[in-house]
Amino acid sequence: MISKRYVEISNLVKSYPNPFGDDFRVVENLNINMFQGEFISLIGHSGCGKSTVLTMLAGLNEISEGGIIVDNKEIDGAGPDRAVVFQAPCLMPWFNAYENVMLGVENVYPHATKQERHEIVEYSLARVGLADSMKKFPKELSGGMQQRVGIARAIALKPKVLLLDEPFGRLDSLTRMELQDVILDIVAQEKLTSMIVTHDVDEAVFMSDRVIMMTNGPLARIGEVMSLHWERPRNRAEILTDPLFFEYREHLLSFLEQRAHLKSHLHDVEDNRQFTNENLLKFSF
Repeated sequence: MISKRYVEISNLVKSYPNPFGDDFRVVENLNINMFQGEFISLIGHSGCGKSTVLTMLAGLNEISEGGIIVDNKEIDGAGPDRAVVFQAPCLMPWFNAYENVMLGVENVYPHATKQERHEIVEYSLARVGLADSMKKFPKELSGGMQQRVGIARAIALKPKVLLLDEPFGRLDSLTRMELQDVILDIVAQEKLTSMIVTHDVDEAVFMSDRVIMMTNGPLARIGEVMSLHWERPRNRAEILTDPLFFEYREHLLSFLEQRAHLKSHLHDVEDNRQFTNENLLKFSF
């Protein structure tokens, strides 16, 4: 399945201006190589820059330093070769499911015939299980169905890279598992290189070829990379009963717990420093 290096993230830095001195660095010198057809998860505590990395890869967030290459071309902004599915589907409420997907298709395929665009939209909605709901408006769709429209909108662009920013975070457990299977089926069939940002350890283990664990922010870096050795396509029942699943899961949880403890310790140190400074001010004459 995995054949060649496809995405190269080199010495990536994201910083924001700080009026009090040096720039505030969220992500520091991040290096990730993704191979064609590979599925990678980014996991870590809130504020570690996971979504920042994903939106820089998507071209939606300016790169401060470093660079990103996709299929031998350095990116300099957003493009249809990188499609994003966000946590909220962000559908146009006045458009039905078909029209929401068509909106992107018309922009990406301006020279296609009307019939060709129609076939792309119908195929994409059918792939996510909405063949019978194309004319329904967002208010008529459940949260899971709305997210299916968001996924259809992304794959209709025929991207090289699929980027998923906590796409199942608002969904119940059953719907989450259904959409995980939908994504994995699409990724396998379309041979997409994919990255998902998630807080869900089980999701990361089940879906990924590699899990990239981020250190706490600011100055977030890669703390560890874990490879998962199951073949594709994956059978959920088999994986959830495999002893390896629990080993991978425990390893991820251990990493996150260590980072949580470190984060708590640093907060305590900062609180003590602030308390000391306040008391020094009280007794200064």
